[in-house]
Amino acid sequence: MRLLLFFFFLFLNTGQLLAQTSSRADSLQITLKQADSLFIKNNLLLLAERFRIDASQAQVLQASLYDNPTVTAELSTYNPEARRVLDVGRQGQKILAIEQLLYTAGKRNKRIALASESAQLTQFELLDLVRGLRFDLRTRFYSIYFLGKTLSRFDQQLATLQSTVAAYEVQYGRQNVSLRELLRLKALLFQLSNDRTAIVFQLADDQRSLRTLLTVDQPIKPILPDETLAVYHIPSQPDDTLQQMALRNRPDLKAAVSLTRQAELNHTLQRALAVPDVRIGANYDQAGSYIQNYVGLSLSTDIPLFNRNQGAIKAARSQIGYQTQLQQQKVMQVRNEVATALQKVREVERRVQAVEQAFTTQFDQLNQGVLLSFQKGNITLLEFVDLVEAYNDSISNLNRLRADRVSAYEELNYLLGDDLFN
Repeated sequence: MRLLLFFFFLFLNTGQLLAQTSSRADSLQITLKQADSLFIKNNLLLLAERFRIDASQAQVLQASLYDNPTVTAELSTYNPEARRVLDVGRQGQKILAIEQLLYTAGKRNKRIALASESAQLTQFELLDLVRGLRFDLRTRFYSIYFLGKTLSRFDQQLATLQSTVAAYEVQYGRQNVSLRELLRLKALLFQLSNDRTAIVFQLADDQRSLRTLLTVDQPIKPILPDETLAVYHIPSQPDDTLQQMALRNRPDLKAAVSLTRQAELNHTLQRALAVPDVRIGANYDQAGSYIQNYVGLSLSTDIPLFNRNQGAIKAARSQIGYQTQLQQQKVMQVRNEVATALQKVREVERRVQAVEQAFTTQFDQLNQGVLLSFQKGNITLLEFVDLVEAYNDSISNLNRLRADRVSAYEELNYLLGDDLFN
């Protein structure tokens, strides 16, 4: 039976080595810094957002432009006395006029200020998009790394169980073991295969999202040096200092402030629009006025008798109140989010420190001796199954805990709007 197990292990390990070599050749092996660089360079959402910034800058240019002057020409179509068509010569008639609209109450500058603030908002939205996508990228990156470690352990366990089940089938054919023992091992193998499939599905989802973020087609194989994980530690700054940092850095809060500022600028503009603009012009009348070749100056404006832009001013004033309340709510949200993120970091760090020291080493040593002890008859089938299940659950939970730890710190980075751990 031991000889049979030896050949099974040899075959399976050879197949796994070939598969892993092929996988490494096809995958894109990158560190987290390389992934960040690819993300900034290739992500299509960021590239598309830059066009929005260009468009918002163009709106500032448009707001700074003056209105074009208006030119009017009136020509004599037919002179019945001279019987001439289009009689515009010295004895004919023509009227020429030019008019220019002049803005009053600083409307042009107010429009420029409003457009500039809108362009600033677009930049804050880009920064917030980068912040959210980078958080997603790093979370997926670490998830793939730790899921890969769990999958590797599961593959080792599957190889062991498959060889054990195959050996038991041979022994069952020789009536050396019972059908109950064989079926119990097959059930364990089936459960482990299902658990592995769930991991593979989750890994595939994370790979899809990460490849989309990086705009690549190859599977990603994260490279994670030990010093990368060592940078994550509980911040030494007080909670209030971190909250103030978030209030200074968060682009979504800056966007809320920008919206309030836009509402104030719009209110100022609407009040300016209540002041009538002036149209100034000049005209020339060849023969239709009280004298020949009349040249005149025109000046016109609206009389604000009925429409003084009252409705728009009232709406703009209400918008200021609305945006101010949203800004205050956002400030409270940011404070609470940072406080909750710090609570998560401390809790997950406490859990990791409680199990990280000896847990992994002890379970690895136990797993190495389980199969040998089972083959020698030192432990029963029930004990073997329980130990294998405990080992698999523990490895899966431990790697999930490690991923949760990094994710908690990256969430804190995300909520602070800054890379606190670099």
